[in-house]
Amino acid sequence: MAPVVPVASVTTKVAQASKQRSRIAYLLLIPGLGWLAIFFVIPLVTLFMTSLQAESASKPGTYVPGIQFSNYTDALAEYWPQFVRSFVYAGLATAFALVIAYPLAYFIAFKAGNWRSLMLVLVVAPAFASFLLRTYAWKTILADDGPVTSGLNALHLLPDGRILNTGIAVVAGLTYNFLPFMVLPLYASLDKIDYRLIEAGNDLYGSPQQVFRKVTWPLSMPGVVAGTLLTFIPAAGDFINAELLGSTKDKMIGNVIQTNFIEFRDYPTASALSFALMAVILVMVLSYIRRSGTEDLV
Repeated sequence: MAPVVPVASVTTKVAQASKQRSRIAYLLLIPGLGWLAIFFVIPLVTLFMTSLQAESASKPGTYVPGIQFSNYTDALAEYWPQFVRSFVYAGLATAFALVIAYPLAYFIAFKAGNWRSLMLVLVVAPAFASFLLRTYAWKTILADDGPVTSGLNALHLLPDGRILNTGIAVVAGLTYNFLPFMVLPLYASLDKIDYRLIEAGNDLYGSPQQVFRKVTWPLSMPGVVAGTLLTFIPAAGDFINAELLGSTKDKMIGNVIQTNFIEFRDYPTASALSFALMAVILVMVLSYIRRSGTEDLV
């Protein structure tokens, strides 16, 4: 007869094994938590403390630790046009990227067949070149004597007769540079859709527009949300496109932060603008995700 193991002993061993697994899980979290603490939490706290610094009375141009919340109100009062312009340009670039990327991602997911891998490589390939180099290339493409500007002028589509050094050029540069961040999430979302659902919609006498609106679009919403966020967030803080493709009237908040930090050495103002930008984007992102019904992405 097999020996009878006490129930209490079994329960104790199970509890000990569960505690051991919990300890291992927490130990595995330590590298990730350390990375977040060193490269996210500490810089974020440092940025916030810098944004509250006050100018030294004895040494003008230098700053001492303090609690001066007026840095935020003064910075926003002075630079609110660049703040608004950043969100407008980023919003336009995101909308144009979505209009361009969705048909492309749909074609790659459902129609490309054996060419799917090649087309994905072609979408990602420009990202291997320098961001700065790609923006300089757009400066050449949109030059006043270039084919794009000349062709649009021949059609009388440019009110000022030029594209470079205008807001149009900045939005075009943002759209192009962040387009892969829109295409890839859309493709991943569309590729997961069971195409038989779309065929079922067609079999039920749904028009192509109805099938897209009631089947394809809702099922691809996670990719739409992810793509728009991955495009809008970096575009709102970008300064290279406005610096190279725009004029002084097209500066974005990223240009103001870069100028205050590097040229003027006004670290509290630059930090206050950076922290305010992050806070506004965070509120916008949370509101957008809740309205789109994809809270599981947070």
